[in-house]
Amino acid sequence: MTKIVFMGTPDFSVPVLRKVIEDGYEVIGVVTQPDRPVGRKKILTPPPVKVEALKHGISVYQPEKIRQKDELEKIVALKPDLIITAAFGQILPNEILEAPTHGCINVHASLLPELRGGAPIHYALIQGKKKTGITIMYMVEKLDAGDILTQVEVEITEEDNVGTLHSKLSEAGSHLLSETLPKLLKNQLTPKPQNNEEATFAYNIKREQEKIDWAKTGEEIYNHIRGLNPWPVAFTTLDGQTVKVWRSEKIKGEKNAVPGTIIKNESDGIIVSTGNETAIKIKELQPAGKTKMTSEEFYRGAGSKILVGSRLGD
Repeated sequence: MTKIVFMGTPDFSVPVLRKVIEDGYEVIGVVTQPDRPVGRKKILTPPPVKVEALKHGISVYQPEKIRQKDELEKIVALKPDLIITAAFGQILPNEILEAPTHGCINVHASLLPELRGGAPIHYALIQGKKKTGITIMYMVEKLDAGDILTQVEVEITEEDNVGTLHSKLSEAGSHLLSETLPKLLKNQLTPKPQNNEEATFAYNIKREQEKIDWAKTGEEIYNHIRGLNPWPVAFTTLDGQTVKVWRSEKIKGEKNAVPGTIIKNESDGIIVSTGNETAIKIKELQPAGKTKMTSEEFYRGAGSKILVGSRLGD
């Protein structure tokens, strides 16, 4: 039986690991990130992949840095036939890449060479793409640059956000891996080198990228908001206070309004001007120090006092 070490961390990785187990492969170890403090109370919380692995009685390894000699030696000592990674969060050193008989493969949430990096789902939405997908590739000691084994496309709808697209891609990844592994283990696949000249990158989102730029077009702002929902969430400012914007819709706006101006304050949404004639209606938001709420709930409180002509983002 093929002995597999699985490396992954977030929710995205769980269906992939589960499918490997269901398909009857022997998962001899799971490598994931250390438990981290979560929430305002900083409760130490295990990664989702650890929770799934323990359900199946699989040994779990949680190195802070897998490149440390003692940590990588633990992985090599397992003598896996294959290592599978899915959103693990660390680049593997050559000592690990060269250890398995069948190499190391990665389940990546984009159609490589597009969107290499840790946030391909976010960027696919922010950039307004109509499709993305899953790539299974050999791993090399460079960010998502290995030879491609298999790919599958996934449609992006206008209603998708990071949460919904994340679920689609996670399921697509688990099924594509299930189809790929038997062919890989029988040497029936021909790896295809990536064209590095066509590579684009999706580095992890930084705080400054979360702020809404109202001077952009309404279409760009709509994609920005859904491309950060439900994490890390786009934000703007109102009267010097941060307001998270969870959900919006595009509507016809006013041509001459200054971008960021509240042009209507309706019970079902705050309508804001942008850099073109497509306005944004904020449907769900979170004022500083408050919980997430619909625009209707906001309007019944402080929202009813917001004046048309006020500016967001100043």
